[in-house]
Amino acid sequence: MELAAFLRSRRDRIRPADVGLPAGPRRRVPGLRREEVAQLAGLSADYYTELERGRGAQPSAQVPTALARALRLNGDERDHLFRLADRPVPPAAHGPTAHVQPALLGLLDRLTTTPAQVITDLHEVLAQNPLARALLGPPPAARGLAAGHVYRWFTDPGSRALHPPEDHPHHSRAFVADLQAVAARRGNDPEVTRLVSVLRRRSEEFAALWETRDVALRRTDHKRIVHPALGVVELDCHCLFSEDGRQRLLWFTAPPGSEGAAQLELLSVVGTQDLTSGTSGLRHPRG
Repeated sequence: MELAAFLRSRRDRIRPADVGLPAGPRRRVPGLRREEVAQLAGLSADYYTELERGRGAQPSAQVPTALARALRLNGDERDHLFRLADRPVPPAAHGPTAHVQPALLGLLDRLTTTPAQVITDLHEVLAQNPLARALLGPPPAARGLAAGHVYRWFTDPGSRALHPPEDHPHHSRAFVADLQAVAARRGNDPEVTRLVSVLRRRSEEFAALWETRDVALRRTDHKRIVHPALGVVELDCHCLFSEDGRQRLLWFTAPPGSEGAAQLELLSVVGTQDLTSGTSGLRHPRG
């Protein structure tokens, strides 16, 4: 019952605006409704209701991870939730199951008119807003090294279809210089050491670029993104780092009046519809 009480207490303290939801009329509860928490966590409303009533089967590790994000829990609250769910070992600090830092997630909730996502310093997607998913496609279902875009960039040619071929050398140099900075900041981190070791063996391009010793965190960039319905979209990419540098909030903008701005406006209307076939669901090279 402690798990149920804790979930109710966290739900009651969150206002809809805190998570990018409209308040709406006739709201009978000060915080979120149960179905809203379920939607944010990717769970069924019935399943979440059973959790709040102290019923149902013991949740898997993925459930408290999803609920910690939906309820905007800090690190201590997240760990407490795992213990109440009889899952004492929290997920790894990195990778797709990492706990998104609440400050970045709060900002992501408020970026509703521009594509934005939270990634790790190894370019693993942790959270996306709908426009980022429509622009870039959903993150891969892969785990381990393959979850990171840097790894896929140098090992999977299909991942490069997101950008025009003439831009590939620029992105390769930027990825490697950024990874050099991340490796230095993390020190002898086994996750980074393994990634670098594998990429040096599997990619001659990566190995050659790594030997240049170029170092530069990827704070801003100008990108051309190949979209299946809108064509090539030219955007500026901005990056906000978490305090420890291990997570980043990325968002995309275009100068007012530019073709890129017009394409972003169209993207917000089109959403995930496929203009080329009249069906829903865009086909992205990353999907």
